[in-house]
Amino acid sequence: MELTTVWFILIAVLWIGYFILDGFDLGVGVLLPFLGKDDLRRRVMINTIGPVWDGNEVWLLTAGGATFAAFPLWYATMFSGFYLALFLVLFGLILRGVAFEYRGKRDSATWRKRWDAAIFIGSVLPALLFGVAFGNVVSGTPIEPLATSGQPDLAGQLNYTGNLFTLLNPFSLLMGLMTLTVFTAHGAIYLRLKTSGEMRDAAKGAALKMGLVAAVIAVASLLWYQAYSERVAVTLPLALVTAVAWLLALFMVVKGRDGWAFIFSSGTILLAVTTLFVGLFPNVMVSSTDAAYNLTVTNASSQSYTLTVMTIVAVIFTPIVLIYQGWTFWVFRKRISTSMIPPQPEVGRADDRFAGAAS
Repeated sequence: MELTTVWFILIAVLWIGYFILDGFDLGVGVLLPFLGKDDLRRRVMINTIGPVWDGNEVWLLTAGGATFAAFPLWYATMFSGFYLALFLVLFGLILRGVAFEYRGKRDSATWRKRWDAAIFIGSVLPALLFGVAFGNVVSGTPIEPLATSGQPDLAGQLNYTGNLFTLLNPFSLLMGLMTLTVFTAHGAIYLRLKTSGEMRDAAKGAALKMGLVAAVIAVASLLWYQAYSERVAVTLPLALVTAVAWLLALFMVVKGRDGWAFIFSSGTILLAVTTLFVGLFPNVMVSSTDAAYNLTVTNASSQSYTLTVMTIVAVIFTPIVLIYQGWTFWVFRKRISTSMIPPQPEVGRADDRFAGAAS
């Protein structure tokens, strides 16, 4: 297998890891104003993701860095064309991180309410816009060479000729709704796994309601995607298996098997992202202007020496990162309930995010 193909697969794995891990973080943030009926419940919800959310976002940074190093033309074209959308994603992620740190800095209900709203906004924006971005990558965007005369120069950067509203096309918006609803249901399933008592009971209803909505939107999105896929014989069965995995996740929620529900919801995200990348290969970015301008794993990649060095570094450091993150989840594996949270946050500290999480 060529190194270009290996790194295409590795980037897909990084996105899968990010969507599974930060997906439930974003989902919990979206659910905060709906399940967090009072400050105590909201703090329980934040405590479930407090020890792990920043580590989960490392997968996004690594995916972006790997794309930059392995496929610089893909990175340059996508990040320049999707600049405003990705800026809004970055704004949301920064806003959410700041809100986690600052909501407990003042003993004021109004102060915490405003930062809770920031957590909600900072979760909705990435959850929606990641789907919109992926919808445009796999379905096609108006890109062409910077010099439009003569033969396309695929060794140079391509130019995105649309705007922000071009990205907000029907298919991509549907993809955005899919990621938003799936992440929200995934977050509710995670809350079932990490909480007890009234919080766990409330998460069950949210998981089932949002899960059914997500099922309808996801099926519509993945079936529509078959019109763009170059491997329908593979992607269509994968889409059907994805739907089955999601139904199994909801079934496990009903049965109270929280661990299995989370495994199946994570498996659903894995299968959905795999479906998109399988249908995209060997392209990394499709041009809706002319297929001759498609970016592929061949014409968008770095030199062989660069990919070789990257592979060596990845083999050495990836296991270390996985071991560390696995250890973090193990330390903070216990369920959290409202009885573990003090009535008021300790002023001047970061909202005692880890209170009771490791006990």
